[in-house]
Amino acid sequence: MPVDYAYLARSMAGLSGVPVRVYRKGEELCRSFPAPLPRDPMELCRKEVFAIAEHVGYYASPLFHYYGVLNAGEIKIVVGPTAQIMADEQKLRELAFRLDVPPEQAPAFVEGMNAIVRLPVETLLQMLCTTNHFLNGGEKLELSDLAIHEEEQALIKTGVEQRRTSRVYEEEVQAAQTHNTLAIEEALMGIVRRGDSVALKRWLSSAPAVQGGTMAGDQLRQLRNLFIVTVTLVSRAAIRGGMSQEDAFSLSDAYIRRVELLTSHSKIQNLQYHMLLEYTEQVDKLRRGRHVSKFSLDVANYVRHHLSEPVSVEKMAEDFFLSRPYLSAKFKRETGQTLTDFILSEKTEEAKRLLRYSEKPLSAIGAYLGFSSHGHFARVFKQYAGMTPNEYREKHR
Repeated sequence: MPVDYAYLARSMAGLSGVPVRVYRKGEELCRSFPAPLPRDPMELCRKEVFAIAEHVGYYASPLFHYYGVLNAGEIKIVVGPTAQIMADEQKLRELAFRLDVPPEQAPAFVEGMNAIVRLPVETLLQMLCTTNHFLNGGEKLELSDLAIHEEEQALIKTGVEQRRTSRVYEEEVQAAQTHNTLAIEEALMGIVRRGDSVALKRWLSSAPAVQGGTMAGDQLRQLRNLFIVTVTLVSRAAIRGGMSQEDAFSLSDAYIRRVELLTSHSKIQNLQYHMLLEYTEQVDKLRRGRHVSKFSLDVANYVRHHLSEPVSVEKMAEDFFLSRPYLSAKFKRETGQTLTDFILSEKTEEAKRLLRYSEKPLSAIGAYLGFSSHGHFARVFKQYAGMTPNEYREKHR
């Protein structure tokens, strides 16, 4: 009996609250989105999603968004994105930017993404296993039968590389060789707390073996448990270094969910490396070049979460329940830098990242970062970077 794929897509989307697309030989037959989206986020990872050939599989994006995939002959069904915790608003605005969503439609895109129902990847895959039973001749798949894809690890690395900042330290980290768990923990947490990315990479290249205790009866469970302990400690070190609690704990939750899906020693080690690097670089970005106080870190976190908006000192003062003169004077007194200079220098650093790791036109980057015109963006960038955006892109291409 022929399958009504439009009905199937509507039913799956209605039951799950997650976007569903159906393709035949790579051409879209139909789709059903529970919430309207100006652009389909899957466009950024179509190649990776379509590379999945198993009857049931999944793809995880650098933002920890999952896409479930079902293959049945010429038919491919793609469900997603979803996650247990959706990316924060700033990251969703950047996702809209990378998808070329017009600026005036970016709020609708963020609203649509936030309307998608949050599902654990296991629930998503279980739904696809059930559908697979009917589309693939009664095949009965369990979650334990599904493969973990190497592509997601490569994407984690790519995402981290794009966020990498340059900061040079000469500190050497030493640790004892035996009975060394506490010494290693203190050294590693100190690096994360300081945001010392260079020292972290140096330390990881020659890290001593950890003599940890036994936390499970099998090796895989032991590795996962060690990872969970490590990310718990690292998230708290990052908070002490200035990262907001919400950001640190959300990232920790996402990494813990990811490690529970990995099935090999090398994949867990790879994930742990990138977890450590991401936390350290986030702290580095918050602390770089500033006198550190709770107030200055609160301001840094605020600006970081509003980089794609025209951040004004007036709006910041309102959100901090302070007068504009007091906010500006306190920040200048504690950091030696005016608040306007700080905002514009942070926007310039974000522009540098986008110029290096994206092919977006300069006008689009300037608009995304909240500048009133391309000329305004170019003038600010040259003031803080010492060269024009074009010159910077050519130099670092």
